[in-house]
Amino acid sequence: MKELWVEKYRPSTIEGYVFRDSHQREQVKTWIKEKSIPHLLFSGSAGIGKTTLAKILFNELEVNDLDLLEINASRTNSVDDVRDKIINFVQMIPFGPFKVVLLDEADYLNAQSTQPALRGFIEEFSNNCRFILTCNFKNRIIEPLHSRCTTIEFNVSKKQAAPLCGQFLKRCTNILKDEGIDYDEKVVAELIMKHMPDWRKVLNELQRYGSSGTIDTGILVSLSEVSLNDLMIHLKQKNFRGMRQWVSNNIDSEPAAIYRKIYD
Repeated sequence: MKELWVEKYRPSTIEGYVFRDSHQREQVKTWIKEKSIPHLLFSGSAGIGKTTLAKILFNELEVNDLDLLEINASRTNSVDDVRDKIINFVQMIPFGPFKVVLLDEADYLNAQSTQPALRGFIEEFSNNCRFILTCNFKNRIIEPLHSRCTTIEFNVSKKQAAPLCGQFLKRCTNILKDEGIDYDEKVVAELIMKHMPDWRKVLNELQRYGSSGTIDTGILVSLSEVSLNDLMIHLKQKNFRGMRQWVSNNIDSEPAAIYRKIYD
């Protein structure tokens, strides 16, 4: 089975990471230089590189695997499960200067029970443990956790979008060359613009389209914008049969993109 590109080409150093801006890059370099990090809250949309940056920090700071606990909060989110995992982990003496708990998708943690308990863990074990929380929606994280963590915002503004897409285009073309896939750079750029800033989605789509050995204008049909004119007519006429047919015809379209168009 072929390895997923999102894992095969996941950067392991800050030189290979596409930062949102120079300030963010310099902040991370400072932590690496000082060989220490504060408690962190990484906030931003899916596929934008939050977990990747956390793993780069582990690599650059040479965090021993035995000093690292990763919890996917979308699956392990009850207060008892989280408490047991963290307490059992932090009670052991670290091999390095500190232990690290990575709580991926922390916005899935219950705001009435698990998140308040986590606040206590951060305070109690701060001498020998650092906590990194990632989330898609920072408003779902309680304020006491915000105040205990340094927040890094990953979402991209319109001003930042163009240079970021340019950097990622270079990364994608290098990957395609490495994989021996012929490509049309304009088509790759259009694919990036369609899905940015979900870089993970871009790589998954490139791998899917590149399975034929070529990425060219032939894929533009599937990338074309979905017209909502017919759907709007059905909605105004309360034509439910027409609505269902429209959904069936456009089942492969990105839901988020459709919601955005409806909103606009």
